[in-house]
Amino acid sequence: MNIWDRRLGTVTTAGLAVLFLAVIGTQFVAFAQTWGARYWLAGGGAAVVVCALALVRRRQRALTAVAGLVIAGLAVAAARVFHLPTEPGPAMALALAVLVGSAVRTLPPVPAGGLATGWLVLFCGAFLAARPHPSGATGVWVINAAAWLGAVGVGLALRLLDERAAATGEKVRRDERLELARELHDVVAHHITGMLIQAQAAQLVARKNPEQVAESLTGIEAAGAEALRAMRRVVGLLRDTEDAPPASAGPEQLDVLVERFSRQGPPVRLRVPDESAAWPPEVTNTVYRVVREALTNVARHAPHAHSVAVTVDQDPSGVRVEVIDDAQPGPTRVANRGGYGLIGMRERVETLGGTLHAGPLPDAGWSVLATLPTQDGRPR
Repeated sequence: MNIWDRRLGTVTTAGLAVLFLAVIGTQFVAFAQTWGARYWLAGGGAAVVVCALALVRRRQRALTAVAGLVIAGLAVAAARVFHLPTEPGPAMALALAVLVGSAVRTLPPVPAGGLATGWLVLFCGAFLAARPHPSGATGVWVINAAAWLGAVGVGLALRLLDERAAATGEKVRRDERLELARELHDVVAHHITGMLIQAQAAQLVARKNPEQVAESLTGIEAAGAEALRAMRRVVGLLRDTEDAPPASAGPEQLDVLVERFSRQGPPVRLRVPDESAAWPPEVTNTVYRVVREALTNVARHAPHAHSVAVTVDQDPSGVRVEVIDDAQPGPTRVANRGGYGLIGMRERVETLGGTLHAGPLPDAGWSVLATLPTQDGRPR
């Protein structure tokens, strides 16, 4: 969970707490003016406990929902035995809606359906038990029925949206893997072809100049080692049946990308390593893709940025790509912090053994940082 998810969770919990307090306070005032404050104590105390469970539901959604229903059932029984006002009251109904709605959204189908059914059974039982003595409690039953329908309806709707988002994210990951598999396949085919050519050349050289065979064997060995390194990345990846040509991209093409972006967006400062830096195609493609996706996100979510810095470095430990903008934080950037482009970037980088981090900077701006590990000065 990133910082924005934690902040959103904190704000949501605080908002629910204020709402619960307002409803509980309203109930207390209403009882004090009609039945008397002492009649509120039992149901009010149970409502406070159920509301507290609703506020901490994220720690254990199933357990808190079950506990809330049990407490609500005890409150209903106490109301019937001691002739107290009708339960579940509005505050408890609202808290149960949060608990059951959260369970319907996140839990597996069987326990989620069981909790929703359990609340419905509790509601129907309380209604039937109160029929001989309705005491003007029609409004309470309407509130409970609306709360149940709202909890189940909203929970199912959010569950469907979550499943669609998860399916879309998985498709993005799969497509990224397939594209990378195509690129790696072409890399391996390239090296193997070179090995075959050098082996054939070595046979010809061996007949005329046997002393030059060692040089050919060295080239074959280097090509074979590079092919094996690429094959390690291919293992576990599915390959598409249609051979699409790989996107050939290297540090020199970043100039074109940055120039095109600067014509339509904020100016970009680009810093790349020495042109003598040689990376395998899958690494150069990944560097290009990370920069392109990061600049695309700037154009979409931070068009008010004044400048963007793109830095590509290489040292013995790895290749480092960082894209930073200076845009002030705003609701658009926060709402789109976890887009599917970021999922695809992370999948590609992690498949190559690297890491990717994206998020807001302490003062202002947004950073996308990708690292690709190397071994002995060469990408693994």
